[in-house]
Amino acid sequence: MVKNVTLTIDHKSITVPETTTILEAARMLNINIPTLCYLKDVNEIAACRLCCVEVKGMERLVPACDNVVADGMEVFTNSPMAREARRANLRLILSEHDTSCTSCSRSGNCTLQSLANDFNMRGEHYPTKLRREAVDYSTPLIRENDKCVKCMRCIQICENVQTVKIWDLLGTGSRATVDASRNRRIQDTECTYCGQCITHCPTAALRERDDTGIVFDAIDDPNTVTVVQVAPAVRAAWAEQFNLSPEFATPKRMAAALRELGFNYVFDTDFAADLTIMEEGSEFLERFTHKKDYRWPMFTSCCPGWVRFLKSQYPERTEELSTAKSPQQMFGAIAKTYFAEKIGIDPKRLFVVSIMPCVAKKSECALPTMRGEDGIPDVDVSITTRELDIMLRANHISPVHLPEEEFDSPLGSGTGAAVVFGATGGVMDAALRSAYYLVTGENPDPDAFTAVRGMDGWKEASFSIPTAGEVKVAVVSGLGNARKLLNALERGEVSYDFVEVMACPGGCAGGGGQPIHDGQELAETRGGVLWRLDKGEALRFSHENPDVQALYRDYLGKPLGEKSHHLLHTDHLAWEMPQAQRGQ
Repeated sequence: MVKNVTLTIDHKSITVPETTTILEAARMLNINIPTLCYLKDVNEIAACRLCCVEVKGMERLVPACDNVVADGMEVFTNSPMAREARRANLRLILSEHDTSCTSCSRSGNCTLQSLANDFNMRGEHYPTKLRREAVDYSTPLIRENDKCVKCMRCIQICENVQTVKIWDLLGTGSRATVDASRNRRIQDTECTYCGQCITHCPTAALRERDDTGIVFDAIDDPNTVTVVQVAPAVRAAWAEQFNLSPEFATPKRMAAALRELGFNYVFDTDFAADLTIMEEGSEFLERFTHKKDYRWPMFTSCCPGWVRFLKSQYPERTEELSTAKSPQQMFGAIAKTYFAEKIGIDPKRLFVVSIMPCVAKKSECALPTMRGEDGIPDVDVSITTRELDIMLRANHISPVHLPEEEFDSPLGSGTGAAVVFGATGGVMDAALRSAYYLVTGENPDPDAFTAVRGMDGWKEASFSIPTAGEVKVAVVSGLGNARKLLNALERGEVSYDFVEVMACPGGCAGGGGQPIHDGQELAETRGGVLWRLDKGEALRFSHENPDVQALYRDYLGKPLGEKSHHLLHTDHLAWEMPQAQRGQ
């Protein structure tokens, strides 16, 4: 049984469980102890030593993040000794850091920069020792060693949360550095490009490749027709950097911002999410009604980070992925065929930009299997929510002054089922809504599948679809949870018919391309925004999207038809991933 203890922190008394750390107890008293490497439940290794405090009776300072309280303890968080030690440790960190802050992607949103300002580190630090290594821009994930503070957050996130183990501490002493494990290049690893290391890095040692210049060039080219699509999860986070509430920063105001940037056509990936449900839901029913012809379960294929994970970690299960392209890629394929025909333009003049909450989408749109017959990519470039914010600021666009505007037609409509694609459980929820209809000809209650919602990392449920039978489903988010599920499947401990996997904890709402709020996990809050938007939509079933219905009637024919298969499905075996060492 955990006992309560009473201690004083800066002469303030507090009673807490004996397992509480000094840092947690201080925060309960609204006493701020600076940290750099600390991430609750993930990285509590006291690497940076900036949280050191003085404890009466102890000869040396102790780090507050990994020392628990004791009865009668007296703690001084800002004593002269603690203050000077922090300044010395901060100087040492800055001595190995590239302080060219004005050209840094994290300037104004960097924990190290904030600490340097708080401690008034205006003068010269210890002589700066930088490596000046060349930056490799060939991958969507960029690492700059001279900005690394060796906090180990990326190592802990990748190893303990995502279980991919891409990052490691190499070398010893002054030569120690964080880099891709086993002295590999990033592109030679089984990295999923989930981007979780980026969102948890306190500096810009890890970041996505900045592709905003390519987009600006396309917008400025008078011979290019620019088409932009925006993913469901982006609407829950796009205006966070402008301190606007989700209630004000509506999808329609986002559409206005994109037109202000200069895009010729502004569409919603919700349209393609509804389209994905029609194809993936139909594919599931085809497999489910011909069970002996397929391997089980069927996994969703919307998340490219998850697809990369499965292909590298469990390649023998690749055929269990749905062959449906992701909504990003379905949109690109339809834009450069159906839409190009509709407006009478050569597809080669169309430049399709996607705005995604994701870094892995950059690698997905570059796959050789994501191109049309003439070799033109379905999607020309994918940028993150953070890159959208960069573009808005660069063009001095303030969303607070923008009106609400509709998305363009016919690829701009979406249903509530499409909106929730951005939250964990949303794809499964949407698929089940339409699968029920496709079998019975009747709509279920749109809130009948709430068992797959919520932030639990691994959820499972069974649903009965009349004439089809009992469908056993599971939903996982975070690759560590995906590994647990896959291992349980291999051991025969569980069995499912349909499984949704999202690489990032909480789904796309917590994606590696979303705005960074250091030390905060906002996937649940953003996901809640999406579920509320779904609740308020007039149409909540993908099969009721009138523009999707028109697309099938006028162009595709039917789900899983010849044209649909050609444009909207892919071969996951047609490209290779570096293979991971099993047993991780």
